[in-house]
Amino acid sequence: MSPSPSTGLRSSCPVAASLDVLGDRWTLVVLRDLLLGGTTHFADFAADEAIATNTLAERLQRLRDAGIIARVRDPEDGRRWIYVPRRPAIELIPVLVDLMIWGIANTAVDVPPEQAGAAEHRDGLIHQFTEQASSRLVD
Repeated sequence: MSPSPSTGLRSSCPVAASLDVLGDRWTLVVLRDLLLGGTTHFADFAADEAIATNTLAERLQRLRDAGIIARVRDPEDGRRWIYVPRRPAIELIPVLVDLMIWGIANTAVDVPPEQAGAAEHRDGLIHQFTEQASSRLVD
């Protein structure tokens, strides 16, 4: 089966197709902040990693176009927009937790104390992050 030109996917391989949607640093950082950190406002995504606002806007739009996240009015301030997860984003939480565990074990990152036992608490972390993100879920 060949990829459809209308999907923007370059391959019919599921791994390659996933990478077409998620396969750059900034997209995964945005998803990390949304799903694991609870970030919802545009300016907050850009703050921690110094992502350029045009790059951030493009990654958020790409995730919206793919149906992974949604942009909705902020219930606390209807003049502002917030970004919230959709079901496909929630399904990425185990992937992000596993990337975190892999990074702790296989890179020279300075591990924050709250992440030190991540491998031993993988299932609990996935449950915790899923519960938190699901409270903001939009379908």
